[in-house]
Amino acid sequence: MEKEVFSQELIKKLKILNINLEDNQAEMFYKYMNLLIEWNEKMNLTAIIEPSEIILKHFADSLTIKKYINENEQILDIGTGAGFPGIPLKISENSFKITLLDSLNKRINFLKEVISKLNLQNIRAVHGRAEEFIKQNGEREKYDVVTSRAVARLNILVEYMLPFVKIGGKCICMKASNIEEELNEAEKAIDVLGGKIEKIDTIILPESDIERKIIIIKKIKETSDKYPRKAGMPAKEPIK
Repeated sequence: MEKEVFSQELIKKLKILNINLEDNQAEMFYKYMNLLIEWNEKMNLTAIIEPSEIILKHFADSLTIKKYINENEQILDIGTGAGFPGIPLKISENSFKITLLDSLNKRINFLKEVISKLNLQNIRAVHGRAEEFIKQNGEREKYDVVTSRAVARLNILVEYMLPFVKIGGKCICMKASNIEEELNEAEKAIDVLGGKIEKIDTIILPESDIERKIIIIKKIKETSDKYPRKAGMPAKEPIK
């Protein structure tokens, strides 16, 4: 896709989400897309490789959560994969301080390349699992916002996310449209980990019929040090 056509399509879609892009930001998204397509030939980063689909299902989708985040906030993106939603958030708002966490080193190498080529500041890509990364000095209850897109069922996901959130901060969980069952089974875990569901929004991706749910969980009390449990346990035996 030509850069001009790409920019027009991206800017149009993001305008529907009330996000305005400068030309240099659109150019960064264009570079990011091309790096994604190029690296995807060597390793499996995404099944979505058509430019219009990348614009809608990766870039616009990632930015549906921007309105819940304030300038200068510390954000942790758990299971970021090819950098979603963290890198689109950073491109769209330079003041965000972002940590991208993923358990696959090959993906981290890709993210470091993107960060370098786009000359992004105050963003780091870290190789590791949430259960291990939390033990690093100063990581527990450090972040204003912890986000995750399509990583695990909610009752498992909150055990990875909530221990990183400072009291008064929030988790932003990005989900497909069917979440009733997940919400019910996650009720106990959210409470035990110190969270409270603040709101659930339904979003339709721009110029499409694709529906998304955004679950905002506020951190209202400290999370016990015993969470998250050791690697594998949250998925094997979710909090009930």
